[in-house]
Amino acid sequence: MHQRVIAKLDIKGPNLVKGINLEGLRVLGKPEEFSRDYYEQGIDELIYMDVVASLYGRNSIHDLISRTAKNIFIPLTVGGGLRSLDDIREVLRAGADKVSLNTAAVKDPNFIKEAARYFGSSTIVVTIEAIKQPDGSYEVFVDNGREETGVEVLSWAKQVAELGAGEIVIMSVDQEGTGAGYDIELTRAVASLVDIPVIAAGGAGNSAHVADVLTDGQADAAAIASVFHYGHIHKVEGMGHLDQEGNVEFLKRKRSHGKIEPSSVVELKEHLVERGIHCRI
Repeated sequence: MHQRVIAKLDIKGPNLVKGINLEGLRVLGKPEEFSRDYYEQGIDELIYMDVVASLYGRNSIHDLISRTAKNIFIPLTVGGGLRSLDDIREVLRAGADKVSLNTAAVKDPNFIKEAARYFGSSTIVVTIEAIKQPDGSYEVFVDNGREETGVEVLSWAKQVAELGAGEIVIMSVDQEGTGAGYDIELTRAVASLVDIPVIAAGGAGNSAHVADVLTDGQADAAAIASVFHYGHIHKVEGMGHLDQEGNVEFLKRKRSHGKIEPSSVVELKEHLVERGIHCRI
């Protein structure tokens, strides 16, 4: 069975953005340009996440979804601000193949069951934003890591699977954007608990981190952002084509990637194959 490599693109307004611990968002470029490059290199799937949709109560990336779906023929998951069956229907009509639920699902778990029943389990992905607590447990957060819920992650993951979700994205907010690697312990705990595919997210800094979470973490797929985005970013020329919604200073000065070791999709998949991991080349 092939394990999937997924590019995760955080969207704010018209731009691709990236932060650390889901904060300090900075503009990287046009998401459709990055997505096209990843598709041509052989990425397995894409995730578009409108990172301010829940905060502002909006769904604003339908045009972007439509443009992407016309040119890219791999599964596209879209999340952010989806609060009703009508919201899901509109995103699917725009061209998404799957939707990611988070805030609305935590507030009303029955929403997962209704959505799975109406659209099919394979269409419904639930993203769990997890923050480790002092006692070693993990708490579910919502609104892009902004709001605590008091819900324990493992019990929520089990409930999500029982309610009919087709996949879980387990996102470590602590690791997200740091380049320090995935939370292997968290990912493995969720993967061993549920019988649906688990996608690891948050923390990839290099190809070895991805291999580790697919093996030691027992993830079915790995979602990757910075490693790919910084591998592509040299293709961004100038600032004239960017819409000024977000912090663009990162692109105006010398770019420092911190712990991130930029990689192309091809290079990363070659590393996985060398590690004995089955993936589509």
